[in-house]
Amino acid sequence: MDLLDVDDLTTDELTAVLDRAADIKADPETYDDALDQRTLGMIFEKPSTRTRVSFETGMTKLGGHAVFLGPDDIHLGHGEPVKDTARALSRYVDFVMARVFDHADAQKLAEYADVPVINALTDDAHPCQTLADLLTIREEFGGFEDVSVAWVGDGNNVCQSFVLGAAMTGIDLTVATPKGYEVTDGVVERAAEFDNAPETTHDPEAAVDGADVVYTDVFVSMGQEDRREAKLADFDGFQVTTDLLGDRTLMHCLPAHRGEEVTDDVIESENAVVWNQAENRMHAQNGLLTWLADRN
Repeated sequence: MDLLDVDDLTTDELTAVLDRAADIKADPETYDDALDQRTLGMIFEKPSTRTRVSFETGMTKLGGHAVFLGPDDIHLGHGEPVKDTARALSRYVDFVMARVFDHADAQKLAEYADVPVINALTDDAHPCQTLADLLTIREEFGGFEDVSVAWVGDGNNVCQSFVLGAAMTGIDLTVATPKGYEVTDGVVERAAEFDNAPETTHDPEAAVDGADVVYTDVFVSMGQEDRREAKLADFDGFQVTTDLLGDRTLMHCLPAHRGEEVTDDVIESENAVVWNQAENRMHAQNGLLTWLADRN
């Protein structure tokens, strides 16, 4: 089984992964050898702090091993077809984690690999972040029932996976984006299959009204630097300030561009649970890896 987006899991499977993640976090010694003699191949086209360290440290804590494969280490898409990389890696490793630009490359890896492929971020989706987000919300609120979240910012890859995760867990979600930056229709349609599609608006104030959580992400994502000035102008009025946040909980997947999508004082406030989110990347991924190992 592969995880290219969070709805590759059923709702029951998602609950099982989150339960496993919570168990590992609460009692890590029980899982010391859960991935003994298992190896994770980590493909990186994009740099990362949290993704690399959380996966690599997680594999070590579970008794396994991780191999970093950066753009200068392998021939992914240049010098060798993606399908050939997938088939070769399958002879060496037990899991493949891919942080790549093009979602089609992650799909091609999954099509040809004989081991589970985990999407650790593409331009379309970031399911590992959503697992961490859901684990964090469950910890903060004791579950998902009656939890209301407002997404304020770009309808980007992080947002799109969170839309699906919220739909699957019953979270009441409102997404506020500038015009032209909405979540894709296909993602909204997939969320609707769980009878919990998000509300959408172009008004941040309306979105946060009645919300328990405000979630934001960078306005200028990696690879969009040439559009920086235009995007910052388009997102005028969408910055999460102390006035917009109020007494709500702040979530952010990090890294944060302080002074752009969020102010420094908001990130540093007691309302922010961003460091819990960051830690939970490791626990959520450990839950996923051990759950996948049990199935294979």
